[in-house]
Amino acid sequence: MTEPISPVTNDASASGQPVLSASHVTKQFRVAGGQITAVDDVSVDFHAGKVLAVVGESGSGKSTLARMLLRLMPVTSGTITYQGKDVTHIKGSQLRAYWRDVQAVFQDPFASFNQFFTVGHMLHRGMAGSGLNSETLEELIETCLGYVGLKSADAVHKYPHQLSGGQRQRVMIARALMMNPKVLLADEATSMLDASLRVSALNVLQDLRENLGLTVLFITHDIGQACYLADEVVVMEHGLVVERGTTDEVIFTPKNEYTKRLLADVPDLKGSLKSRNI
Repeated sequence: MTEPISPVTNDASASGQPVLSASHVTKQFRVAGGQITAVDDVSVDFHAGKVLAVVGESGSGKSTLARMLLRLMPVTSGTITYQGKDVTHIKGSQLRAYWRDVQAVFQDPFASFNQFFTVGHMLHRGMAGSGLNSETLEELIETCLGYVGLKSADAVHKYPHQLSGGQRQRVMIARALMMNPKVLLADEATSMLDASLRVSALNVLQDLRENLGLTVLFITHDIGQACYLADEVVVMEHGLVVERGTTDEVIFTPKNEYTKRLLADVPDLKGSLKSRNI
């Protein structure tokens, strides 16, 4: 049974160990004439209540890494660990339990809805088999929509075409929250939103970290967004981790030339971060 949403309590945080880890993870794909390595011996840790951003251009391997962490794609080699337990090859009920704890929000809010369902119907269907009674489920929907800045009375009776892109993405985040997860993985979750809506979406993720203690993995090609949101930043290029560190370290003292090129595309980033006392 899924419990109503509550602030995350995590055994891993008390011990100091990462909530979620990828250790020496590699992913190779067979192609005509050989194989390509999409992710090459990557190790990365995600700590409780923190936001870690994985940044890279298209083809860097960041989304492949995300799908392996979600167990939507098998690893070629390496280990994925959740709360100290190896989850690399779990199946069945263990995998379903893992998916309840590790929820995802993907890139396209427009493709994530059945156009014939209202928001309320979709959220109810997502909790089928949860064991919650009708009253508790209604309260949960109202709570989760409230966490993302939507009023239940205004949203539950609407169809997808009646929502803006930003509202749809917020509904998708609310749907993930209904499972009361410990980790939220956002894979390019703002890339299809208008510029005016991106900061709002980032602020929602920040609020969830602060208010619920969620661990957030933020996958993006935009290093500016990564540094606005994240505590730590990992930069990937051609399947490799080429730089990692705190936001301050990556922004103000980058060591890798690829990172420097990404930063050069956001000329006002340092000033805007300083103005926010980051």
